Amino acid sequence: MIPPEFDYAAPATVAEALELLAEHGDDAKVLSGGQSLLPVLRMRLNAPGIIVDISRIEELKGVTEVGDAIRIGAGATYQDVLDSSLVQEHLALLHTALQEVADEQIRHRGTVCGALAHADPAGDVGAPVLALEGRMVIQGPDGERTVDGADFFVDLFETAVGEGELLVAVEIPKHTGWGAHYEKFVRVSHQWAIIGIAAAVRTEGGRIAEARVGLTNMGSTPLRARAVEEALVGQEATEEAVAQACAAVAEGTDPPSDLNGQADYRKHVAGVLTRRAVLAAAGA
Repeated sequence: MIPPEFDYAAPATVAEALELLAEHGDDAKVLSGGQSLLPVLRMRLNAPGIIVDISRIEELKGVTEVGDAIRIGAGATYQDVLDSSLVQEHLALLHTALQEVADEQIRHRGTVCGALAHADPAGDVGAPVLALEGRMVIQGPDGERTVDGADFFVDLFETAVGEGELLVAVEIPKHTGWGAHYEKFVRVSHQWAIIGIAAAVRTEGGRIAEARVGLTNMGSTPLRARAVEEALVGQEATEEAVAQACAAVAEGTDPPSDLNGQADYRKHVAGVLTRRAVLAAAGA
Protein backbone atom coordinates (compact mmCIF):
# COMPACT_ATOMS: atom_id res chain seq x y z
CA MET A 1 0.00 0.00 0.00
CA ILE A 2 1.23 3.51 -0.81
CA PRO A 3 1.23 6.06 2.03
CA PRO A 4 -0.60 9.39 1.67
CA GLU A 5 1.38 12.46 0.63
CA PHE A 6 3.30 14.38 3.29
CA ASP A 7 5.93 17.09 3.53
CA TYR A 8 9.43 16.17 4.63
CA ALA A 9 12.03 18.02 6.69
CA ALA A 10 15.51 16.93 7.81
CA PRO A 11 16.71 19.38 10.47
CA ALA A 12 20.42 19.55 11.29
CA THR A 13 19.99 20.35 14.99
CA VAL A 14 17.66 19.50 17.86
CA ALA A 15 16.65 23.17 18.06
CA GLU A 16 15.51 23.11 14.43
CA ALA A 17 13.58 19.88 15.02
CA LEU A 18 11.79 21.39 18.02
CA GLU A 19 10.89 24.47 15.99
CA LEU A 20 9.27 22.24 13.35
CA LEU A 21 7.35 20.31 16.00
CA ALA A 22 6.12 23.54 17.57
CA GLU A 23 5.06 24.88 14.17
CA HIS A 24 3.15 21.79 13.02
CA GLY A 25 1.87 20.30 16.29
CA ASP A 26 -0.11 17.07 15.92
CA ASP A 27 0.34 17.18 12.16
CA ALA A 28 4.05 16.27 12.54
CA LYS A 29 5.59 12.84 13.07
CA VAL A 30 9.20 12.23 14.06
CA LEU A 31 11.26 9.74 12.06
CA SER A 32 14.55 8.33 13.33
CA GLY A 33 15.21 4.86 11.93
CA GLY A 34 11.73 4.54 10.45
CA GLN A 35 11.33 0.83 11.14
CA SER A 36 8.12 1.42 13.11
CA LEU A 37 6.80 4.54 11.41
CA LEU A 38 7.16 3.51 7.76
CA PRO A 39 4.96 0.38 8.06
CA VAL A 40 2.34 2.48 9.83
CA LEU A 41 2.40 5.00 6.98
CA ARG A 42 2.23 2.30 4.32
CA MET A 43 -0.85 0.79 5.97
CA ARG A 44 -2.34 4.29 6.27
CA LEU A 45 -2.83 3.92 10.00
CA ASN A 46 -1.50 7.45 10.34
CA ALA A 47 -1.46 10.34 7.90
CA PRO A 48 0.85 13.13 9.11
CA GLY A 49 1.20 16.35 7.19
CA ILE A 50 4.96 16.44 7.70
CA ILE A 51 7.71 13.99 8.63
CA VAL A 52 10.53 15.43 10.74
CA ASP A 53 13.57 13.24 10.08
CA ILE A 54 16.05 13.51 12.97
CA SER A 55 18.46 10.86 11.66
CA ARG A 56 20.92 13.48 10.37
CA ILE A 57 21.30 15.33 13.67
CA GLU A 58 24.88 14.64 14.73
CA GLU A 59 24.36 15.61 18.38
CA LEU A 60 21.87 12.75 18.75
CA LYS A 61 24.23 10.05 17.55
CA GLY A 62 26.58 7.85 19.50
CA VAL A 63 26.91 5.93 22.75
CA THR A 64 28.82 7.69 25.52
CA GLU A 65 29.76 7.30 29.17
CA VAL A 66 28.15 9.81 31.54
CA GLY A 67 29.36 9.21 35.08
CA ASP A 68 27.80 5.98 36.36
CA ALA A 69 25.56 5.62 33.31
CA ILE A 70 25.73 4.92 29.59
CA ARG A 71 23.95 7.47 27.37
CA ILE A 72 22.45 6.24 24.11
CA GLY A 73 21.49 9.04 21.74
CA ALA A 74 18.25 9.05 19.79
CA GLY A 75 20.18 8.63 16.55
CA ALA A 76 22.08 5.50 17.66
CA THR A 77 20.94 2.42 15.76
CA TYR A 78 20.54 -0.99 17.30
CA GLN A 79 23.79 -1.99 15.60
CA ASP A 80 25.60 1.07 16.96
CA VAL A 81 24.58 -0.03 20.44
CA LEU A 82 25.49 -3.67 19.83
CA ASP A 83 28.93 -2.62 18.57
CA SER A 84 29.60 -0.35 21.57
CA SER A 85 32.24 -1.69 23.95
CA LEU A 86 30.61 0.40 26.70
CA VAL A 87 27.32 -1.45 26.28
CA GLN A 88 29.03 -4.81 26.06
CA GLU A 89 30.92 -4.17 29.31
CA HIS A 90 28.33 -2.35 31.40
CA LEU A 91 24.87 -3.22 29.96
CA ALA A 92 25.01 -6.92 29.15
CA LEU A 93 21.22 -7.30 29.40
CA LEU A 94 20.55 -4.66 26.77
CA HIS A 95 23.24 -6.09 24.52
CA THR A 96 21.72 -9.56 24.81
CA ALA A 97 18.18 -8.36 24.15
CA LEU A 98 19.09 -6.29 21.09
CA GLN A 99 20.50 -9.37 19.42
CA GLU A 100 16.91 -10.66 19.33
CA VAL A 101 15.50 -7.61 17.53
CA ALA A 102 14.28 -8.53 14.04
CA ASP A 103 17.09 -9.04 11.51
CA GLU A 104 20.36 -7.37 10.52
CA GLN A 105 18.76 -4.99 8.02
CA ILE A 106 16.40 -3.60 10.63
CA ARG A 107 19.11 -3.46 13.30
CA HIS A 108 21.23 -1.29 11.00
CA ARG A 109 18.37 1.21 10.49
CA GLY A 110 16.16 1.10 13.56
CA THR A 111 17.08 2.98 16.74
CA VAL A 112 16.82 2.13 20.42
CA CYS A 113 15.19 5.45 21.31
CA GLY A 114 12.81 5.12 18.36
CA ALA A 115 11.61 1.80 19.76
CA LEU A 116 11.18 3.34 23.21
CA ALA A 117 9.19 6.25 21.80
CA HIS A 118 7.01 3.88 19.75
CA ALA A 119 6.23 2.00 23.00
CA ASP A 120 5.03 -1.27 21.50
CA PRO A 121 4.63 -3.65 24.48
CA ALA A 122 5.75 -6.54 22.25
CA GLY A 123 9.02 -4.78 21.37
CA ASP A 124 12.29 -6.10 22.74
CA VAL A 125 13.74 -2.82 24.05
CA GLY A 126 11.35 -1.59 26.71
CA ALA A 127 11.64 -4.48 29.18
CA PRO A 128 15.46 -4.52 29.45
CA VAL A 129 15.65 -0.72 29.67
CA LEU A 130 12.97 -0.74 32.37
CA ALA A 131 14.69 -3.56 34.26
CA LEU A 132 18.01 -1.70 34.16
CA GLU A 133 16.30 1.44 35.52
CA GLY A 134 16.89 3.51 32.40
CA ARG A 135 16.09 7.22 32.44
CA MET A 136 14.63 8.89 29.34
CA VAL A 137 15.97 12.32 28.43
CA ILE A 138 13.23 14.43 26.86
CA GLN A 139 13.85 17.85 25.34
CA GLY A 140 11.24 20.50 24.65
CA PRO A 141 10.87 24.25 24.33
CA ASP A 142 11.64 24.68 28.05
CA GLY A 143 14.77 22.54 28.01
CA GLU A 144 15.60 18.98 29.05
CA ARG A 145 13.85 16.82 31.61
CA THR A 146 14.53 13.27 32.72
CA VAL A 147 11.82 10.66 33.23
CA ASP A 148 12.29 7.29 34.94
CA GLY A 149 11.30 4.25 32.90
CA ALA A 150 8.46 3.44 35.30
CA ASP A 151 6.86 6.82 34.49
CA PHE A 152 7.83 6.94 30.82
CA PHE A 153 5.56 4.16 29.54
CA VAL A 154 2.01 5.43 30.01
CA ASP A 155 -0.14 3.02 27.97
CA LEU A 156 -0.26 1.16 24.67
CA PHE A 157 1.89 3.19 22.22
CA GLU A 158 1.76 6.11 24.66
CA THR A 159 4.68 7.66 26.52
CA ALA A 160 5.51 10.69 28.64
CA VAL A 161 6.86 12.56 25.60
CA GLY A 162 4.52 15.51 25.23
CA GLU A 163 3.46 17.58 22.24
CA GLY A 164 6.39 19.58 20.93
CA GLU A 165 8.92 17.41 22.78
CA LEU A 166 11.54 14.97 21.56
CA LEU A 167 13.12 11.92 23.17
CA VAL A 168 16.81 12.75 22.70
CA ALA A 169 18.51 9.97 24.69
CA VAL A 170 18.22 7.20 27.25
CA GLU A 171 20.66 6.99 30.13
CA ILE A 172 21.07 3.57 31.74
CA PRO A 173 22.99 3.01 35.00
CA LYS A 174 25.96 0.68 34.64
CA HIS A 175 25.41 -2.91 35.69
CA THR A 176 29.02 -3.99 35.34
CA GLY A 177 29.65 -7.64 36.12
CA TRP A 178 25.98 -8.62 36.19
CA GLY A 179 24.92 -11.79 34.41
CA ALA A 180 22.18 -11.29 31.85
CA HIS A 181 19.77 -13.22 29.64
CA TYR A 182 16.80 -12.37 27.42
CA GLU A 183 14.36 -15.23 26.89
CA LYS A 184 12.14 -14.53 23.89
CA PHE A 185 9.25 -16.81 22.93
CA VAL A 186 8.15 -16.67 19.29
CA ARG A 187 6.55 -19.00 16.74
CA VAL A 188 8.82 -17.95 13.86
CA SER A 189 12.19 -16.20 13.71
CA HIS A 190 12.22 -12.37 13.78
CA GLN A 191 8.63 -12.21 15.05
CA TRP A 192 7.43 -9.75 17.67
CA ALA A 193 7.71 -11.38 21.09
CA ILE A 194 4.73 -13.45 22.18
CA ILE A 195 6.41 -13.16 25.57
CA GLY A 196 9.87 -11.94 26.52
CA ILE A 197 11.70 -12.03 29.84
CA ALA A 198 14.71 -9.78 30.50
CA ALA A 199 16.77 -10.86 33.51
CA ALA A 200 19.91 -9.38 35.04
CA VAL A 201 21.45 -11.00 38.12
CA ARG A 202 24.38 -10.21 40.40
CA THR A 203 25.58 -13.16 42.44
CA GLU A 204 27.81 -13.44 45.49
CA GLY A 205 29.06 -16.78 46.78
CA GLY A 206 26.53 -18.80 44.79
CA ARG A 207 23.58 -16.73 46.00
CA ILE A 208 21.64 -14.01 44.23
CA ALA A 209 22.55 -10.64 45.72
CA GLU A 210 20.47 -8.51 43.34
CA ALA A 211 18.07 -9.19 40.48
CA ARG A 212 16.25 -7.20 37.83
CA VAL A 213 13.41 -8.71 35.77
CA GLY A 214 11.51 -7.02 32.94
CA LEU A 215 8.48 -8.43 31.09
CA THR A 216 7.71 -8.03 27.38
CA ASN A 217 4.11 -8.24 26.10
CA MET A 218 2.55 -9.02 29.47
CA GLY A 219 0.47 -5.85 29.53
CA SER A 220 -0.16 -2.62 27.63
CA THR A 221 3.35 -1.44 28.57
CA PRO A 222 6.65 -3.13 29.45
CA LEU A 223 6.56 -4.26 33.07
CA ARG A 224 9.03 -4.85 35.88
CA ALA A 225 8.53 -7.86 38.14
CA ARG A 226 9.58 -6.25 41.41
CA ALA A 227 8.03 -8.95 43.61
CA VAL A 228 10.10 -11.58 41.81
CA GLU A 229 13.22 -9.45 42.15
CA GLU A 230 12.70 -9.21 45.91
CA ALA A 231 11.95 -12.93 46.23
CA LEU A 232 15.17 -13.82 44.40
CA VAL A 233 17.48 -11.89 46.73
CA GLY A 234 19.39 -14.24 48.99
CA GLN A 235 18.32 -17.37 47.13
CA GLU A 236 20.78 -19.95 45.93
CA ALA A 237 21.01 -20.05 42.15
CA THR A 238 19.39 -23.48 41.97
CA GLU A 239 16.48 -24.53 39.79
CA GLU A 240 14.23 -25.28 42.75
CA ALA A 241 14.87 -22.01 44.58
CA VAL A 242 14.62 -19.87 41.45
CA ALA A 243 11.46 -21.62 40.27
CA GLN A 244 9.78 -20.94 43.60
CA ALA A 245 10.78 -17.25 43.52
CA CYS A 246 9.58 -16.85 39.93
CA ALA A 247 6.28 -18.74 40.27
CA ALA A 248 4.19 -15.62 40.83
CA VAL A 249 5.73 -13.53 38.03
CA ALA A 250 2.39 -13.19 36.21
CA GLU A 251 0.48 -11.82 39.20
CA GLY A 252 -0.85 -8.35 38.47
CA THR A 253 -0.11 -8.60 34.74
CA ASP A 254 -2.68 -8.23 31.96
CA PRO A 255 -1.34 -9.97 28.86
CA PRO A 256 -3.31 -9.88 25.61
CA SER A 257 -5.29 -12.76 24.13
CA ASP A 258 -4.76 -13.18 20.40
CA LEU A 259 -3.93 -15.74 17.71
CA ASN A 260 -0.57 -16.40 19.36
CA GLY A 261 -2.06 -17.40 22.69
CA GLN A 262 -4.65 -16.61 25.33
CA ALA A 263 -3.84 -14.56 28.41
CA ASP A 264 -3.80 -17.59 30.74
CA TYR A 265 -1.38 -19.37 28.41
CA ARG A 266 0.95 -16.37 28.41
CA LYS A 267 0.85 -16.21 32.20
CA HIS A 268 1.84 -19.87 32.45
CA VAL A 269 4.66 -19.53 29.93
CA ALA A 270 5.92 -16.39 31.68
CA GLY A 271 6.69 -18.40 34.82
CA VAL A 272 8.64 -20.99 32.84
CA LEU A 273 10.61 -18.40 30.86
CA THR A 274 11.41 -16.29 33.93
CA ARG A 275 12.93 -19.30 35.65
CA ARG A 276 15.02 -20.05 32.56
CA ALA A 277 16.13 -16.45 32.14
CA VAL A 278 17.15 -15.99 35.78
CA LEU A 279 19.04 -19.27 35.89
CA ALA A 280 20.88 -18.39 32.68
CA ALA A 281 21.71 -14.91 33.98
CA ALA A 282 23.02 -16.42 37.21
CA GLY A 283 25.20 -18.81 35.25
CA ALA A 284 23.41 -21.85 36.65
